[in-house]
Amino acid sequence: MSDQEGIETITIDGKSYKLNELSEKARNQIINLRVTDQEIARLNQKLAIAQTARASYASALQQELKAD
Repeated sequence: MSDQEGIETITIDGKSYKLNELSEKARNQIINLRVTDQEIARLNQKLAIAQTARASYASALQQELKAD
């Protein structure tokens, strides 16, 4: 989004749209897209944490197996 002369716009597929000229349904879909993008980012962070933990567990297992 940008703020040109006080009018918010959004660019979709290379075309800019003025938010105040979009239908309520279109504005709601934009909100839905923002919410889902935020959820995807949150889940990606959780995935990164889980992958880091998994790597740590695998490393600990390898060390334990070497000790036997």
